[in-house]
Amino acid sequence: MSDEKRILVTGGAGFIGSAVTREIIRSTPHRVLVVDKLTYAGCLESLEPVANDARYGFKRADIVDGDVMRALFDEFSPDVVMHLAAESHVDRSIDGPGEFIRTNVVGTFSLLQAALGYWRGLPQARRDSFRFHHISTDEVFGSLGPEGFFSETTAYQPTSPYSASKAASDHLVMAWRHTYGLPTVLSNCSNNYGPYHFPEKLIPLMILNALEGRKLPVYGAGANVRDWLYVEDHARALLSVATRGRVGESYCIGGHNEKSNLEVVRGVCALVDELAPDPALAPRENLIEFVSDRPGHDLRYAIDPGKIGDDLGWRPRETFESGLRRTVEWYLSNRGWWERIRSRVYGGERLGVI
Repeated sequence: MSDEKRILVTGGAGFIGSAVTREIIRSTPHRVLVVDKLTYAGCLESLEPVANDARYGFKRADIVDGDVMRALFDEFSPDVVMHLAAESHVDRSIDGPGEFIRTNVVGTFSLLQAALGYWRGLPQARRDSFRFHHISTDEVFGSLGPEGFFSETTAYQPTSPYSASKAASDHLVMAWRHTYGLPTVLSNCSNNYGPYHFPEKLIPLMILNALEGRKLPVYGAGANVRDWLYVEDHARALLSVATRGRVGESYCIGGHNEKSNLEVVRGVCALVDELAPDPALAPRENLIEFVSDRPGHDLRYAIDPGKIGDDLGWRPRETFESGLRRTVEWYLSNRGWWERIRSRVYGGERLGVI
């Protein structure tokens, strides 16, 4: 592949997609076209740091629309597709699974078909260097017991409508590789956190509720364990997989940062107390409120990232403690970003209750 690539990023206005886009513009000579439907979680403000760069472009479009996707492939002529467009919140998938099937399954099918037709029409050298990188989640593997880790050979056992839809999309990508020869790579990541994270997710929700003196709802006893990955570390990993990963391979990406939900919330409370002291609210830990658990809540996720470390040389730079501090500091410095979301799009209400 040449030094300068043309990378099409679907879902590039979302949390992880915008981090990938910022990383591409910041650290590479590549051009990037962001394609995003701009649903409730898509936010062009997350792309403002790179919006004026001549190598950045944006198109508002739905990946389900095959005609539009085919036209975008022809117009932009990508060397790499990084497919991040997805509905991603488990609680919302419990409330309304249909949109998850539409976007994550039908949308991935539509995009694969557009990519396949485009790829078949390329000159041989460009066919050989083209990559379709599908970004997925560790949730497709189901729930771990107290020991062990997910790896690239773990069997799929999705348990929520969200994880089932992502498992389906993973299998479509693998099938298009096996049946049609489309040069695909796949990655499955652990829970991300960091700047520009939509505040329906655990860490930003806890930060904002703690700042506002609202209750901090913790599901069950707070014992569910996740492996946390700072989003900028993930963005670097994804760029490595997309440009240097081996065709037909999958890569598990994790931070080696296992924490129970209760540990995470207590960590947020301590940092907010330190960085935004308020005697009337301190200690924020008193705001914790245990609530009924999420239906079908998986107990534990953890990833063995050895393969991506050995094959591509990637390692996370942030510990959970350093990444969480950076995250809280970012939310304190960017009130305008999240206050608009809280007032217009999502006010912090509970989702996913049957």
